[in-house]
Amino acid sequence: MKSGFVGIVGRPNVGKSTLLNSILGEKIAITTDKPQTTRNTIRGIYTRMEGDDPSAQDGVQMIFIDTPGIHKPRNRLGEYMTEAAIGTFREVDAILFLVDSPLDRGPGDRYILDLLREVDTPKILVINKVDEMDPEEFRKIYHEYEEMDCFSTVLGVSALKGTHVDELVEAAASFMPEGPMYFPEDMVTEDPVRFIASEIIREKILLYMEDEVPHGVAVEIEEFAEEENLTRISAVIYCERKSHKGMIIGKGGRKLKGIGKSARAELEALLGTKVFLQTWVKVRENWRDSDIALSNFGYRQD
Repeated sequence: MKSGFVGIVGRPNVGKSTLLNSILGEKIAITTDKPQTTRNTIRGIYTRMEGDDPSAQDGVQMIFIDTPGIHKPRNRLGEYMTEAAIGTFREVDAILFLVDSPLDRGPGDRYILDLLREVDTPKILVINKVDEMDPEEFRKIYHEYEEMDCFSTVLGVSALKGTHVDELVEAAASFMPEGPMYFPEDMVTEDPVRFIASEIIREKILLYMEDEVPHGVAVEIEEFAEEENLTRISAVIYCERKSHKGMIIGKGGRKLKGIGKSARAELEALLGTKVFLQTWVKVRENWRDSDIALSNFGYRQD
């Protein structure tokens, strides 16, 4: 049995969480088209026992760490997110660096590339969203990174459609050392259900709201009570401005009801029980620059 840890890093909105979900075959990380959706490092556990796949050589357990998008921070929350991502570089056995455009599109990928050059950890360059590229664009990205002599492998994938994801898993597995199973065979994440519930609610807010609101929103689970065939969840949605509170609630409470209905449906599918979900909206000004608030909401370094 081989086992180890794999970091998934890249700019915001490049498809890291979508890739993690594709590797695991189920959703454990929220995904939207808005940058900086992922705020915490999220661990997904991929386990293949020996004999499960005749085409594979060995049994392997890999803990994939989905990290926040690395970006120039504008507040304490942004600093935490970037520090959390960079902190994984030396803690893993392999790094997947996701890109979806040539280097000349912006400085973000160059900044991450410079950081990656400083670590000896094996690195795989993953060109994501190949289903949206023409062949010439893919070749340009492939060759400019291949010539850098920084990556052990360069692969093109579509995380959304699952294209070449199996090959990527095998490439990562090749760097795993012999080791123990860290988690049970049927476990796909070590994140507590309360955290996943709060993330699902936040995802629905991101999907329902305009661009100026979501990044100033946090979700705190105040009650999570499991009864026979029913789970009771009480959640507080925090925003930074009174005007945002009104926008989240919506006229006649319609927006908040829509968020709650969508979140409840996904939570019921996840938990396998009926869910009674209550949500409130409160204002906590400038929480993204408050160390106390960041700690209370779970955004802190271990």
